Amino acid sequence: MQRKAYVTGTAALLVALLAGCTSGSGDDGPTDDANPGTAGTATPAAQPGKYRSLPEPCGVLGHDALDTLLPGIAQIADPDQREKAYQGEATLTYSTDRKVGCRWKASSGAATDRLAVDFERVVSYDNAVSDDDQAQKLFEEQETAADLPEPTTPVPATSNPTANTRDDASPSGSGSPAASAPESSATSATSSASSASGAAGAPPAELQPRVLPDLGDEAYLDDQLSTSGSTAEQRTVTVVFRTSNVVVTIEYEEQPMATGTVPDSKELQDRARNLASRLADALGG
Repeated sequence: MQRKAYVTGTAALLVALLAGCTSGSGDDGPTDDANPGTAGTATPAAQPGKYRSLPEPCGVLGHDALDTLLPGIAQIADPDQREKAYQGEATLTYSTDRKVGCRWKASSGAATDRLAVDFERVVSYDNAVSDDDQAQKLFEEQETAADLPEPTTPVPATSNPTANTRDDASPSGSGSPAASAPESSATSATSSASSASGAAGAPPAELQPRVLPDLGDEAYLDDQLSTSGSTAEQRTVTVVFRTSNVVVTIEYEEQPMATGTVPDSKELQDRARNLASRLADALGG
């Protein structure tokens, strides 16, 4: 991705003011200048990030996208409750131009699916550190906290995750219907054998938590299987990516209704990566 940069009027004014300053007054004794009588040269402020605002988080996904990610949402019988589910619930924030997010949840007869999308716009308050560098530091801290396993073998290039996902599952809203309907959560809940290795339901090597080299400026994927107070396995796929000074986090969870059923890693990962790719494209313009 080619990065774009801009200099705001405030930053430009700051540079101009700094450039006009000298290191001392001639009447106050020696200065730090190597050449007396020559004005000191100020260090230019680091470039600001590409983004000055964030999208409205609950508006980034249309009904078609949510139908694919949350199969049970279209099954809600009451129209008002269904529309409320589509609208999602915004996360509490004290600065909508710095950090925003939205949550969605829907249940079907086979599973409960949850989706969370968060955007964080990073601003550096150090003139020597750019917004992009500060965002990179934040991303690296999150990646370190995820404790991704070291790959034992080179991870082969995976196919485009959009290939098995409806074309209308885009953050822009509705689109033309695809030829086939989205897979039901029943398929997701019962097809674990194709991607789970061993009784523990761990994904195979190519689906293990890993760095994603083809998303944004940098990205990683985490995949965790856990039990939350019951014997039903809950899988959480997390995709985090950075583009310029914005860090985007997607958390996609599925918990089957049937005891002993393991959610399918590949299906959930493909859906989460497809959403991340579309959001990255939308941010990149």
